[in-house]
Amino acid sequence: MGVVILLVMAAGVAAMLSRKLPTAFALVLLAVVIAFLAGAPLSGKGSVLDTVLQEGAPALAATMIAILLGSWLGKLLEETGIAGTLVRKIVEFGGDRPVFVALGVLAVSALVGTVTGSAPAAMLAGLIGIPAMIAVGIPKVTAAGTVLMGIAVGVPFELPVWQFFSTALELPVDTVRGFMVKLFPFALVAAVAYVLVESRRRGVEHTWSLKPVQARPSRGDRRRLLGDAPWYALLTPAVPLTLALGLDVAIIPSLLGGVLYALVTTTRPREMNRRLLRTLYGGFEVAAPPITLFVAIGILLAAVKLPGAIDALQPLVKAVSPQNAVLFVLVFTLLVPLCLFRGPLNVFGLGAGIAGVLVATGIYPAVAVLGMTASYNQVFGVSDPTSTQTVWSAQYAGVSPHQVMVRTLPYVWAVAFGGLWVTAATYL
Repeated sequence: MGVVILLVMAAGVAAMLSRKLPTAFALVLLAVVIAFLAGAPLSGKGSVLDTVLQEGAPALAATMIAILLGSWLGKLLEETGIAGTLVRKIVEFGGDRPVFVALGVLAVSALVGTVTGSAPAAMLAGLIGIPAMIAVGIPKVTAAGTVLMGIAVGVPFELPVWQFFSTALELPVDTVRGFMVKLFPFALVAAVAYVLVESRRRGVEHTWSLKPVQARPSRGDRRRLLGDAPWYALLTPAVPLTLALGLDVAIIPSLLGGVLYALVTTTRPREMNRRLLRTLYGGFEVAAPPITLFVAIGILLAAVKLPGAIDALQPLVKAVSPQNAVLFVLVFTLLVPLCLFRGPLNVFGLGAGIAGVLVATGIYPAVAVLGMTASYNQVFGVSDPTSTQTVWSAQYAGVSPHQVMVRTLPYVWAVAFGGLWVTAATYL
């Protein structure tokens, strides 16, 4: 029966890759089929209706709330001008020095990446940052990749990601945080190397299609025209991180602290109610796709954790899983491309189910599975041509997502290798 379940998983991957079914729908259908194959009854304890669907759907509720709050904070960064001001200040500081401008946009992208992910993060940093980089001569592919690499630098400190791994793998948040801190230096070094190497290797590419620069307005007019946020509001992206990482505050209160700080530092009291509601509703729109996906992932995790599924899959998975630390690093480094194109190791797809199998069957410690999936997530978030942030950044820069994948993949592959090496050295 284990072989049949693996074949069903392969069919699910094929359905997602061929776009026959949306990822969330495919994962739910896959979960129901796996549950029946594992011998689960229709209703009652350990059943399809009561355990897989009823209990699985809200299993990642804490993650969904964190995603919503992160999206809400992202909308506040957009509406209040905080994100735009950060990018403009960096561009002004860099002047006409392409590498300095790119490094500045990289830094802002990293800050935004700690708050929210996916396309909203790319938009917050890229709407101004990508045209600014192209204007000073950064090649278009490099400009798009710089925003994505910057977001990846912030992902190890993205609080909703901490919550997801904590809930999905049943690990304390402190454990997740500990590994993410170890992963961060690899992401940072790779991102800086990308900017320095790619901008110098490809040289400066001037574009003459931009409008001429107008005379600089006064500071007051400039704030009114461009929507500059006050300097103290620019600290907003650091507030949730300081609360969670520095003061050990729980994730949801930390995100709420960021929302309140952004509101208080940018909004007049009589306008607060309207802005709160407007940005919250906007946050719901942004958060709807990932929340739908997390409902499906929770259902899939419930299915693969059924006793029948564990008994069927354990011998097969154990037979093909490397136990030696060196082989663990080598094999899973070679398998990095399988997290691209919504592949079987994409943690926000079938990869979540595979991670659940590895934990439930006891093949690897949960913290080792965390290291593997978090390392793969660094690759998916930057180089996957089907991820929303990659598609948006590439199209906005005027290049194809596949061009961005080719340029960025060697760098994030190295990040994944570093994360897997730390995992093997620390947890195996």
